[in-house]
Amino acid sequence: MAAQEAQVPTFRSDVRLVNVFTGVDSEQTGKPVADLSKNNFEVLEDGVPQKIAIFERETVLPLSIVLAIDTSMSTRTNLKLELLSAKKFADETVRPGTDKLALYTISTGVDEVLPFTGDLKAIDRKIAEIKNGEATALFDALYLGGEALKKQPGRRVLVLITDGGDTASQTSYQDALRSALEAEAIVYSIIVVPIESNAGRNTGGEHALIQASEDTGGRYFYAKNIAQIEKAFAQIAAELRTQYRLGYYPQKKYADSDSRHIEVKLVGVAGRLTAHFRTVYFTH
Repeated sequence: MAAQEAQVPTFRSDVRLVNVFTGVDSEQTGKPVADLSKNNFEVLEDGVPQKIAIFERETVLPLSIVLAIDTSMSTRTNLKLELLSAKKFADETVRPGTDKLALYTISTGVDEVLPFTGDLKAIDRKIAEIKNGEATALFDALYLGGEALKKQPGRRVLVLITDGGDTASQTSYQDALRSALEAEAIVYSIIVVPIESNAGRNTGGEHALIQASEDTGGRYFYAKNIAQIEKAFAQIAAELRTQYRLGYYPQKKYADSDSRHIEVKLVGVAGRLTAHFRTVYFTH
């Protein structure tokens, strides 16, 4: 009997549901597309097609949002208007009793101004109290935002409004991105570029934000004035209301690597559409 029991193969029990929150927009209009069906999506993991077990449109899962605002000296000119746009975004996105938002400022360090709350009055009040800082610890904000979101339910979202520079971080970009990916956070970056020809622009920081946004299924926006900042916030809010939830159980056993690569393809759709989705998840 003991010999028979020893021969029974063992299987890993860590196959879990993988959620891929996907935004789809029209290349012609730039607006979200909210009327697709399950048959319009194909999900692949490491190139292997997966069976979509859960499909939801305009998901009702609660939102947990970290809103991180760059207060460094380089943002001084536009900060007041940026804060007004951020307040409008919070008011239009956070559903009291369902969603929660935490507010962070990015300067020489990253400070939590307000922990996660659904109290819009408290959010508005704390946004209004934000003052200018000095340097920019951008990658620290990406890392700490991811760490905070790991503990939150539902869809996890990190919105960064910044000039894209990083001058004070203690965290590497690789560690910061890993934190966001492990949190399954969707990163949206609003990169404020008031002077397009500024020779001192930190394009390395900009490119890092762009990569983080694309890898996590978010979007990035360049904004040269307050109208474009408001438009970017409005597009983020619209996408969060029109996302698709594609859930699947991996159809192949895990490889030695702890990372898996995801691809979402659109099939049988009319017009030129683009899907935004996280491209990596970790198995541990």
